[in-house]
Amino acid sequence: LYGCGALVCRELKVRWRKGVGTLVLLGCGYGVLEEALMVASFYNPGWMDLGVLAGFGRALGVNWVWAVELTIYHALFSVVTPVLLVELAYPSRKGAPWLTDRGLKIVAALLLLDVVVGFVLFGTMLGYWPPPAPYLLGVEATLGFVYAAHRLPSGWARKGTRPMRRPEFYTAVGFLAALASALTFGWLPTLSDGLLHPLLVCVVGITLVYGLVKYLAGFEWRKANRSQLMGLVSGPVLLFILVSPLQELDASRPDDTSGMIIVGAAFLLLLTLLWLKVRKNDTHLSGITTETEEPEESKEYE
Repeated sequence: LYGCGALVCRELKVRWRKGVGTLVLLGCGYGVLEEALMVASFYNPGWMDLGVLAGFGRALGVNWVWAVELTIYHALFSVVTPVLLVELAYPSRKGAPWLTDRGLKIVAALLLLDVVVGFVLFGTMLGYWPPPAPYLLGVEATLGFVYAAHRLPSGWARKGTRPMRRPEFYTAVGFLAALASALTFGWLPTLSDGLLHPLLVCVVGITLVYGLVKYLAGFEWRKANRSQLMGLVSGPVLLFILVSPLQELDASRPDDTSGMIIVGAAFLLLLTLLWLKVRKNDTHLSGITTETEEPEESKEYE
């Protein structure tokens, strides 16, 4: 499910000659595809992962706050982050398709088959089938995100004029943005259902993402190098790495989290190795680029 979804989104972005913005919108479409059309968590009031959002912001048969959170989450963490990490690991293949036309059709078919079979299995196991009207809204939302992704100009984020900063700055921005998102959807709803309307949580979450995109788009990304992109992508991943020991040590969790410390350590090692590779490539590229040539790094966001 996740692998096919990320591959399809990435292939469409490349074949349409678009940028990261299109990847984000396609990721939103993938989030709705998984959570609304496959597992139906957008509608199920008894979905096991709702936590503090159970009953919070539910109206017209839809868990609205949960729907907003998971759409954002899947776009950034299930699609954008893994795609960018792999492109950073294999820069020579960044602008080229990873699948043939036939391969793309096969992967897309597997994704849709997974969604259909998953819908039947989850509905049977949980005894819940979403009402037709909200489900149709999920279909329309998925198609709407795909349409918006195709229409988004490829150079929308290449018009900034603010000078680029050190890679560590973007790591901090990514880390703090992920932390702020987690607090918005995981902590704000616990304050009070009466004083804090669910609509406010949705507005805060969407405003956070919109503000982050607008702020980052203000930088001169056409002159960026891979280390700066690596810094931005690493921030949210570092948050997951830091949380992994807390997951294993949390005795109140009903699920088995044994080994999460090892998982976090392994990802920290892999992230460090990728950092070293990216920095080495940046140094090499800057050393062979002449003053009249456009640096390879400046093409990262086309």
